[in-house]
Amino acid sequence: MSDIMSDMTQTSTPLVVFEDVRIEAGQASDPKVLAQGISFSLERGKVLGLIGESGAGKSTIGLAALGYLRGGCRVAGGRILLSGQDIVPDLGRKGVLDLRSTRIAYVAQSAAASFNPAYRLIDQCVEMALDRRLMSRAEAEERAHAYFKRFRIADPVEFGRRFPHQVSGGQLQRAMLAMAMLCQPEVIVFDEPTTALDVTTQIEVLATIRDALAEEGLAGIYISHDLALISQIADDIVVLRHGKIVEQGPTGQIVNAPEADYTRNLLDQTPLARQPDRTTRDAPRVDIRDAQGSYGQLKVLKGVDLRIGQAQSVALVGESGSGKSTLARALMGLFPLTSGRIELDGQQIGSLSSRKASVLQKLQLIHQYPDTALNPRQSIRKILTIPLRRFTRLRGAALEARLRELLRQVELPETLIDRYPPALSGGQKQRVCIARALAAEPEILVCDEVTASLDKLTADEITRLLGRLQTEQGLSTLLITHDFSLVRALADEVIVMRRGEVVEAGPMAEVTERPQHPYTRRLIASIPTFEPGWLDAQRVAEA
Repeated sequence: MSDIMSDMTQTSTPLVVFEDVRIEAGQASDPKVLAQGISFSLERGKVLGLIGESGAGKSTIGLAALGYLRGGCRVAGGRILLSGQDIVPDLGRKGVLDLRSTRIAYVAQSAAASFNPAYRLIDQCVEMALDRRLMSRAEAEERAHAYFKRFRIADPVEFGRRFPHQVSGGQLQRAMLAMAMLCQPEVIVFDEPTTALDVTTQIEVLATIRDALAEEGLAGIYISHDLALISQIADDIVVLRHGKIVEQGPTGQIVNAPEADYTRNLLDQTPLARQPDRTTRDAPRVDIRDAQGSYGQLKVLKGVDLRIGQAQSVALVGESGSGKSTLARALMGLFPLTSGRIELDGQQIGSLSSRKASVLQKLQLIHQYPDTALNPRQSIRKILTIPLRRFTRLRGAALEARLRELLRQVELPETLIDRYPPALSGGQKQRVCIARALAAEPEILVCDEVTASLDKLTADEITRLLGRLQTEQGLSTLLITHDFSLVRALADEVIVMRRGEVVEAGPMAEVTERPQHPYTRRLIASIPTFEPGWLDAQRVAEA
């Protein structure tokens, strides 16, 4: 009888509990408060969603659940309990290190920045299981291959032999999920795990996470800036802003009857205002004809045509592995075509090493991940000064004036000029990336998923900023994206790619409102909604 009561008590005890947690950084005499008054609990087999804009404290709180805080940070009050144990004082440093991966695991937002490029995927996936001596090498590899298969990765054994740069972003994120689940922890912290994925891959990975947690009885803390997405997986939601809880409760209550204005803003799906259409009959600035390219024996571009007119915005959409980023790399001179032509203003341009400075200046790339695109050891002043010195003759006071003008153009305060990227929010870092591109005084911007890693409110701000810059400076733009709100707000033309080929192309309104190809219709239908059961309905439709 006592055993039964013990089991019942264990079952009813929350797995993770935050009790009035306060997290600070800096000197104790003059602290910067990152989070305060954080209280919630997570039961076994449940998923708790943490949502809020950039800088809300989501990742700080999620990492604190693992007993981890960034350098200079500390838990200044409250308790963080795992199965009733206060993980910091009760377990000590060694105990906290031992519980990671075995009892609590972490899935990062950027798999590309998290994997070591020098090691094969299988070696990295089994590393922790071997380090903790939980199983033999053969058992660990067998389990990893099983997870690869569950996550719909073709030829799991061959996949494991590849290096991170040899797989798509969606595949790499699935490998990270497998790595986190391999040691069968009790709870997993998911830090924006589908942010970088296209909408169709996002559905499959999200459903895989949900099903795996349910099947294995795991709990999850799911961090996201997408309330529609999180509503499909979370049992309860905590809404955060500026390190404080705005409101919390069951998912249905938060979605259907939010109390806070901030939550209602996150729920707002009103389309962004359209920029003026920019149609042109002039000769195209960029003209890509019959582009073909391969990675070894794998053909990734199969006769792609793309043209961008003066001051025109063209959106390139498609799921992970469709070839859209490869085409952009070819345009930037970073990927050699096996055949076809790339022309800029009527002149053929080759690989990066053969391009003139004038060509390099005209074409500028804004990366998807500002964390990996910006050197954390360079100040914002240094980051912006490099292209200014490279492409302009500005020096001294004129260069200083231009630096501050660039910050104003991207709506950043001048006080940030001597800060370093780690001290900025995600949205601020992306604005720095845009400013760096503008510093070269380009004529064509290549924007590679520039809003993918941003919360909705910040993404909307960046979208408006890009639209304003396009209009004011007459920039031509290639938008590589799976965000259809960005497409509808900025694009004049849309090109849809699948498996290295163009399956549909045309004016934005025609492609998004009257899509002709079944694949385009599936992409548009894959945009998350708040409708209960939407995720299951999408999986049924795909099947």
